Amino acid sequence: MPRFKRVYIEITNRCNLKCDFCPSATLHRGGRMMDESDFVHILKEVKPYTDYLYFHLLGEPFLNPRLDRFLQLSHESGMKVNLTTNGVLIQKVAPILIKAPALRQINFSVHSFEANEQAGTLKDYLVKIATFIEEIQKERAVYCNLRLWNMDSEELKAKNSLNADILKLMEEVFKLDFSLSEKLQQSHNIKIKERVFINMAKKFEWPTLNRDVISEQMFCYGLRDHLAIQADGTVVPCCLDSEGNIPLGNIHHTPLSDILASERAVNMYEGFSQRKAVEELCKRCGYAKRY
Repeated sequence: MPRFKRVYIEITNRCNLKCDFCPSATLHRGGRMMDESDFVHILKEVKPYTDYLYFHLLGEPFLNPRLDRFLQLSHESGMKVNLTTNGVLIQKVAPILIKAPALRQINFSVHSFEANEQAGTLKDYLVKIATFIEEIQKERAVYCNLRLWNMDSEELKAKNSLNADILKLMEEVFKLDFSLSEKLQQSHNIKIKERVFINMAKKFEWPTLNRDVISEQMFCYGLRDHLAIQADGTVVPCCLDSEGNIPLGNIHHTPLSDILASERAVNMYEGFSQRKAVEELCKRCGYAKRY
């Protein structure tokens, strides 16, 4: 039986922001909030395959009012949970996260601040995140990643004029005695405190069938070490299939074991084993070039 390093579960595809780097699932799939019965079923299906859940695909997981319950159920199932968030609602959910033993890691997409019109200041935003990180680290060993995935690449220009301000403010709010900008010239992933990291990466375009084919020769870890489950239960091979262009089946209608054994899933897996993309969406995925 295959084992996955992680399974992405989209507990909602709704978001409180409209970042220019992120597609909106509600445009194509409709806004959806996963309920408890659906989540319980998904837990039962994925438990034989993984020990790690990622509450992420599209959407802001902090919007789901059942977040507390989902974390509790994950813990009872012996699962560890990673979260990806824009961080705007961190004060609202901090008490839930601090007491959740299932929580293993939180990724803060701090580049989302510049991609939106914000009511507060950049400093207020970073102080709230830093305060939460300090509070939760007193309770348990939770990894916290601060992401700036907005660097320019040869293909794409990113919105990153605030990066210098963000780095300076991080030095201030985290009370660092070194220059982040200098450190990040040596490595794009640095440790700033115990279990707290800042990571910089180039902006990438989400794959879409509207793009030109990039290549048919590529490798991907989709269905190899991870898969993703959208808010309505549709299983897709990876977290970048934002529109559900490669539906392998619905986990509420078909057992996950049957979905993974389906002709489409097997063809994808075997294709990537030969470094060949068999799905049209995969041929248009720039992220796969990183492999």
